[in-house]
Amino acid sequence: MKLNRENKLLIGLCTAAAILIAKLFSIQILDDKYKLSAENNTMVYSTIYPTRGVIHDRNGNILVGNKVAYDLLVTPKEVEAFDTLALCKVLDITPEFVKDKMKEYYNNRRRIGYQSVVMIKQLPPETYMKFAEVAYKFPGFRGQARSTREYPYNAGGNLLGYVSEVNAKYIENHPGEYKSGDYAGMTGIEAAREKELRGEKGYNIWLRNSRNKIESRYRDGEMDKEAIPGNDITTTIDAKLQNYGQMLMNNKVGSLVAIEPSTGEILTLVSSPGIDVDQLANIGQHYKEISTDPYKPMFNRAVQASYPPGSVFKLVNGLIGLEEGVVSTNTLYPCSMGYHFGKNKLGCHAHKSPINFEESIMMSCNAYYCYILRDLLENKKYGSIDEAMDKWNEYVKSFGFGQKLGSDFPSELGGFIPDSKYYNRVYRKGGWKATTVISLSIGQGEIGCTPLHLANLCATIANRGFYYTPHIIKDSEHVTIDPKYKEKNYTMVDTTHFPKVVGGMYRAVNSGYGSGGTASVAAVKGLDICGKTGTAQNPHGHDHSVFICFAPRDNPKIAVAAYVENGGFGATWAAPIASLLTEMYLNGEISDERRYLEERILNGNLLDRVKVK
Repeated sequence: MKLNRENKLLIGLCTAAAILIAKLFSIQILDDKYKLSAENNTMVYSTIYPTRGVIHDRNGNILVGNKVAYDLLVTPKEVEAFDTLALCKVLDITPEFVKDKMKEYYNNRRRIGYQSVVMIKQLPPETYMKFAEVAYKFPGFRGQARSTREYPYNAGGNLLGYVSEVNAKYIENHPGEYKSGDYAGMTGIEAAREKELRGEKGYNIWLRNSRNKIESRYRDGEMDKEAIPGNDITTTIDAKLQNYGQMLMNNKVGSLVAIEPSTGEILTLVSSPGIDVDQLANIGQHYKEISTDPYKPMFNRAVQASYPPGSVFKLVNGLIGLEEGVVSTNTLYPCSMGYHFGKNKLGCHAHKSPINFEESIMMSCNAYYCYILRDLLENKKYGSIDEAMDKWNEYVKSFGFGQKLGSDFPSELGGFIPDSKYYNRVYRKGGWKATTVISLSIGQGEIGCTPLHLANLCATIANRGFYYTPHIIKDSEHVTIDPKYKEKNYTMVDTTHFPKVVGGMYRAVNSGYGSGGTASVAAVKGLDICGKTGTAQNPHGHDHSVFICFAPRDNPKIAVAAYVENGGFGATWAAPIASLLTEMYLNGEISDERRYLEERILNGNLLDRVKVK
């Protein structure tokens, strides 16, 4: 049967009507979103802030926990006449504060409407409870619970970082994730692990009546959303050791870093002067004080400061020399109070001469390493000094220098290792030679590195030729670390050469006073500490005191780098500090015969040596 035009039109209309009815049924019956949207002008969303994840140390101790605080919210259009003095007495605020706030809300009433705004942030629980008892007298005012951070251990303010209210720029950089009034980690671990720690906000939905008063839960709470707590984090830090390291570095400027060589886990990361955890708990109150402190406590020297490594870098040049075959353990070089070239001299302290490879480390001879570097750069197997320099640069970078190590700690600095292009730019091509850059032999000149680089060097030697990328977060139930932190990174120096350096480091510490060992102050009976002193030249004042060490000699458990600005000789401050930290970690206490040394370090104050702007 053929359809005439009238029937076709009728079928079309029926089809369209059916589609329209089906759509209306879906909108009105099946899908709530349009209904909810229509009701939004009578619904009030009350945010439930999640509990932020707890940060633990490697032994399960809580480094950062939570406590409850309350924000006082006000909905200006719901506020009725109230007793200002009574409210001020309960909240311990001034009438002027209340009047100024209410005036501000009144002037912005069109923009605010029926929104609730925060009037007072983070009221202590005891203050809020006083308010809660009389809240019925103050329509339009209500409390909102949120968790704030607390710190059971004074361990690593710079390391842990702080949580603060997000600003407009932060919200813009994280679209859809935050809104005004939210908090986020801004520095340290709090920032690096913000996504895991923050959790997910929830909400309660309330209904307003015709007089705009909140009267009941929407659908008896059926549409409410529970807040999801943040995930806990387990760090590699040893809280007690971190605290002890901070005590040792008190009133000194510099860093103290300790690594477990067999894993690359960071045991201690101290930047001094640093931020006290009591200041972190209320960063807003202390921010101006901290940010204007001339010693820059917010600046994490352990990963952000670029220093000359000084004589500890001789270990790197020695290993490269062994690999390149320009020196052996039996090679003897003379030292006549330094290395003489032309009319110039790179000075050295008095010691016996000539000396072999191990003795050069034990006595920290400058001349010995000038010979090594010159032989490296003038090696006939390379076609030019440019080629030799770039090969040296490649070797040094294989130890992790001159680049970010790739740790999971934010704001890590890469440092600097020069190459031929750099010197050709400074001196022009062909305008420089080995003696021009001879200071590289003793870790001076253009070399820049962080204390984390030095601790990693120490861990590399402790492992006899490889390192695990240093990291500060451990695998845990809800957090999995990048597999790269479990991979060995080998240097370009054959592992067979490292025991030769270890022998010199052992003798530097354990040869006894008067033997020529530069680090005898670091010796601890039974620990077999291996170390190397450094005195890094500083054109702006006293030289910097540097020391790296690991222990025990076999199957090392800890590798430490101490860097004390303006501290002078490496044996004066850095060596005692690093060895005390090592002793505390391995023995759990300081022996009676070294109590005098601990007391000297704890009471030492070098702040007046440091020039601040």
